[in-house]
Amino acid sequence: MSPFPSDLLKAAQTLIADFATRGLTVATAESCTGGLIAGLLTEVAGSSAVVDRGFVTYSNQAKSDMLGVPVLTLQTYGAVSRETALAMAHGALYRSGASLSVAVTGIAGPGGGSAEKPVGLVHIAAMARTGNIAHREMRYGDLGRDNIRLETVRTALGLLGEVAEANIGENPRLF
Repeated sequence: MSPFPSDLLKAAQTLIADFATRGLTVATAESCTGGLIAGLLTEVAGSSAVVDRGFVTYSNQAKSDMLGVPVLTLQTYGAVSRETALAMAHGALYRSGASLSVAVTGIAGPGGGSAEKPVGLVHIAAMARTGNIAHREMRYGDLGRDNIRLETVRTALGLLGEVAEANIGENPRLF
């Protein structure tokens, strides 16, 4: 029995099957989800053909050490920012053998939020070696820690799929 909701497990199964067929591999860089994206993907049989590695970088030091997020980025924009999410996605991609990466950083709560960066604010970035980049700023609201984290996983899978689809055809989409 999977610890993940059935809709998320089905989405992961679809993504793994699609990426395996296309020869795409993934690296994850996770802060507020603490490894849930990698955990969900590896819940699927056959995921070893797709999942290259996962980085859990909860602290700023880990983001810098493991992913190469510039300290100046963290100091200027904060850990929960578009700039940090993009730097995390870049670091995961280039410190792995993966063809795609996805990164998440946010405030899952229950505390830690502010007026400027409230609980439920999450930045999600995905990147492909082809140069396609996507970013979403999500404001889930104070749904509770578990729900914010699961909604982040759901959004991250969708964004990863979008970046992968942008690799198809003559006019890749850049976000």
